[in-house]
Amino acid sequence: MPDDETQTPTLNRGPAARTPHDTRAQQLPGAADAPAPWLLRLIAVGLVLAALNLRPAITSLGALLEEVREGLHMSGSVAGVLTSVPPLCFAVFGVMAPRLARRFGAGAVVCAGMVAIAAGLLIRPYIGSTAGFLAASALALMGIAVSNILMPVIVKRWFPDRVGTMTGLYSMALALGTALAAAVTVPVTGALGGDWQTGLVVWAVLAAVAVLPWIVLVRDRTPAPGQPVPAPGPAAAHTEAPALRITRSRTAWGLACFFGLQATAAYITMGWMPQIFRDAGVSAGTAGLLLAVTMAMGVPLAFVIPRVASRLKQQGPIVVVLGLCGLIGYAGLYLAPAAGAWAWVLLLGVANCAFPLALTMIGMRARSGAGVVRLSAFAQSTGYLLSIPGPLLVGVLYQHSGGWGLPIALMAGLMIPQMVAGILAGRDRTIEDEC
Repeated sequence: MPDDETQTPTLNRGPAARTPHDTRAQQLPGAADAPAPWLLRLIAVGLVLAALNLRPAITSLGALLEEVREGLHMSGSVAGVLTSVPPLCFAVFGVMAPRLARRFGAGAVVCAGMVAIAAGLLIRPYIGSTAGFLAASALALMGIAVSNILMPVIVKRWFPDRVGTMTGLYSMALALGTALAAAVTVPVTGALGGDWQTGLVVWAVLAAVAVLPWIVLVRDRTPAPGQPVPAPGPAAAHTEAPALRITRSRTAWGLACFFGLQATAAYITMGWMPQIFRDAGVSAGTAGLLLAVTMAMGVPLAFVIPRVASRLKQQGPIVVVLGLCGLIGYAGLYLAPAAGAWAWVLLLGVANCAFPLALTMIGMRARSGAGVVRLSAFAQSTGYLLSIPGPLLVGVLYQHSGGWGLPIALMAGLMIPQMVAGILAGRDRTIEDEC
């Protein structure tokens, strides 16, 4: 693809990582081992289907949380804990992804992740107890967690010259799945008889479909993440990934903080934005639609932003633009939440596109597959851990202050360190250089 991904390092491209264009242009030994075009298309389809399933387990539950509470006789405090479970599971289970990928292959782990999502979504509505519901939710979230970590690794492994394009593709699908589950879960539940259990279980079907493309990669071992195949010649000495002490990298820490702060903003938005508008006099139906619009903004922008970011040596300017959109949106929520509601949700929807930017930078800040999987695990697990207190703190401030002034001020204040961390993470360097 002309001009695409010109800033993406390609030093560790073995025969299995070359694109079809490479094999036509260069008759090198091992060119016959290049992946077939049909396989690349199948993997692209698998990425899209997997990404569609990385958020409906969360947003479909949010849409029916009141019905779930009543059906399981769940207390308000337990329901509050339930809303903080996703980032906790992402942080805890995401740490397992690199080891599992080295042992079984990234494709096999993503396949297992889709199976876990489907199984968790299938059994949790009918398990009949709060503890069981939480356990089944954790099973689905475990599958989401490992798949979250390995999406950038799959892209780096199979599409080394199209990191921005493919990251944009699956980020767009992720945003679509998020918005779709938020928007249609309640109508679908009503159309199927009004039973919240049926409304939740329908999303297991989508996860089951996503398993199918990944079955092809269950036995893929060439190369597994963290074990790249050496290239012929003198370059072979550079293909073996060194033992990285990733905690010594300022870029890794900057990316982890940037990821955590953008995740904080996203979970606050998903959890509290409808209530902000409802307290300002907006109807419940319109408040839900406003949230869906915020999430839907990520569908086109999640495809555009990674492509633009991959062509820049430094991604700091994009970080600043997204941060300024967030600051203006929060200022609008503070000053005139109802009067300018549509403008504020559009601006905050743009600000939430820091997520695909962070995923793109994960692929660009490491030279090797081993570096990407370690950076992805570190940045996402640490970031999700940092994001856990945010939504809870907003709830505490709202309850004790009796209004949204302090919570919105907190949300706006967090945009400043997010921009600083993003500028640090967006510098033109790799973790291998720093470690």
